Amino acid sequence: MKAVVATGYGPPESYSVADVPQPRPGPGQLQVRVAAASINPADVRLPSGEFRDSVPLAFPHVPGNDFAGTVTEVGAGVTAFRVGDEIFGQAIPRALRAMAGATRPSLSTGSLAEFAVFEADTPFLAHRPDGLGVEEAAALPTVGLTARALMATAGVRPGETVLVVGATGGVGTAVVPLLAAAGANVVATATEADAGVLRALGAAETIGYAESGYPAGVDAAFNLTLPSDRLQGVAAAVRPGGRVLTITFPVPEPGWLGRDDVDLRFVLDMDGALGGMREVADLAVAGTLPATIGRRYRLEEGPRACVDFARRHTTGKLVVTM
Repeated sequence: MKAVVATGYGPPESYSVADVPQPRPGPGQLQVRVAAASINPADVRLPSGEFRDSVPLAFPHVPGNDFAGTVTEVGAGVTAFRVGDEIFGQAIPRALRAMAGATRPSLSTGSLAEFAVFEADTPFLAHRPDGLGVEEAAALPTVGLTARALMATAGVRPGETVLVVGATGGVGTAVVPLLAAAGANVVATATEADAGVLRALGAAETIGYAESGYPAGVDAAFNLTLPSDRLQGVAAAVRPGGRVLTITFPVPEPGWLGRDDVDLRFVLDMDGALGGMREVADLAVAGTLPATIGRRYRLEEGPRACVDFARRHTTGKLVVTM
């Protein structure tokens, strides 16, 4: 089968499309003919070698976490899915097993490929409903799960003002409509070119990226892009007693904010305790969680998609169709 591959540690410019053996499912696993996949940070950061000491990769490495496709084979003991089922979801590379959920980890052989193998018993795979298109389904898994986890953790109330830093990315374009649906007054960072997109998603106001332009006294701030050891400017915008939520590494320490009168939360739900792919599907079909796709690529353009993700400004998700 054809797949996007990294043959050694290096930048995404070194990726290629190559023929690799088609993976087969073992007990408790299923094989999927992938129809579409989307790009996430791990697809470029793991093969870069940044984490080679803690998470060594075996090469050739096929990147890709998010996908939508059709079940083509099931292993022994699989009862939740059958051959022919249309499914979608999120699964991380097997090299990250130590970081996956403790009881029902969602692992795969990499979704930027014609076929991939996934663990069947996980909350991060679900049947794709009729009202959710293939490309949209491939764009939503990681960002939908993260946006839902942010909302569940933040407990946003109607009328509150929420600053979203990094609103034009995949998670930002997913969480802004959820915040708007919750009745929040959303202030989102964006370029002028992206301002219209974010207003259409529900942002009441868009501002530039400079910390000097952040509003004062917001009830909560969602950091989706800055390293979590550089959040003093974000925290300065939050009122006393407010909340700062971040999804980026390193895992933050309260002392890094420069103040002790705000609630700091690091949001990462690897077990699906705050909801899984079925909940993402329900929100998507209801129209509350739209998929924002910035650019589309074919499989042969998969390496270019990874380069664009790493080097260019992106709005929403980059989707690769097979």
